[in-house]
Amino acid sequence: MCEHAFVRWDNLKVETEAAHALPGYREPAAVRTFDAPEALDVRFYEVQAKSVLNRVPKASRMPFRWTINPYRGCTHACKFCFARPTHTYLDFDAGRDFEREIVVKVNTPEVARAELMRSSWKREHVALGTNTDPYQWVEKRYELLPGVWEAMRDSRTPSSVLTKSPLLLRDIGLFKQIPSFAANLSIPTIDEKAWRASEPHTPHPRKRIEAVAELNRAGIPTGVLIAPLMPGINDSPEQVEKILELCAEAGATSIGGICLHLRGEVREIVMDWLRSYRPDLVPRYEALYARGAYAPKAERERLSRMVRAGRRVTGLRRDPAARNGFGEEPEDAQPDMAAPPPEQRSLF
Repeated sequence: MCEHAFVRWDNLKVETEAAHALPGYREPAAVRTFDAPEALDVRFYEVQAKSVLNRVPKASRMPFRWTINPYRGCTHACKFCFARPTHTYLDFDAGRDFEREIVVKVNTPEVARAELMRSSWKREHVALGTNTDPYQWVEKRYELLPGVWEAMRDSRTPSSVLTKSPLLLRDIGLFKQIPSFAANLSIPTIDEKAWRASEPHTPHPRKRIEAVAELNRAGIPTGVLIAPLMPGINDSPEQVEKILELCAEAGATSIGGICLHLRGEVREIVMDWLRSYRPDLVPRYEALYARGAYAPKAERERLSRMVRAGRRVTGLRRDPAARNGFGEEPEDAQPDMAAPPPEQRSLF
């Protein structure tokens, strides 16, 4: 790790615990805690990554072939997050550990620069935010992303980001310097109760809409993903139409909608949450997801029609990056389709 990174963190009030060995990493991780309300009872495992560019298998049908994930685990604690099962590969659980045991690849900027500046690099599109949110709270402390965006700029690599946080506004100046850059904000709901229950530690949805407006005013093409659409919770036409209306006013360049998936350990996490938050919906979800991770095709088509209808009214277009990317399932998805590798699973 370069010297300036240590200097940058000198002003952080942290406590360091004993080193902890993590599967897949040769050196033990330094474990830190931060004296901040947002990080109470959260431990951060600082690791040195050998590589940060992750190749996306063609079978995944994603519209990009490469990703970078500076963090593993996410303090946003979204109940439905489909990156949760990736934590089990680190000998953590997909529930509480995913939200409270966060892995930080502290040398991400340096490794990204080394990999992107190689003569063999073909300047293919690189997406951030396809696993856990790169702009989650602790990015304020580690500031890994500016160095990543500088490497994208200097290597002339087209890139994009998906996030739930207005923190990305900090890096607008760098976004403007990257060729073919685009942003997407995930805004599943603007209903206060549903937001607080399903995304307990995310920034307010209306702050995200304000970020969409500011980014587009700055000339950064920015769209919105209503992701995920959860039957009976945030899928009413009134809710979706209001989001579309506000996003159109904010100048969103595109919008997409994604039906809830329940892959792996996420199924029981979501079902447990429903039993306490909306027990009346438990039988409906048991029926919808009885055959696998995806809701029946008829349910997915119902939600797609609703979003399409709203787009026609507001004049918004479908986000091409949301088509079979950032977690949207293909139209012919089957309940038993294989899950992508651990580093490539999406936020949703």
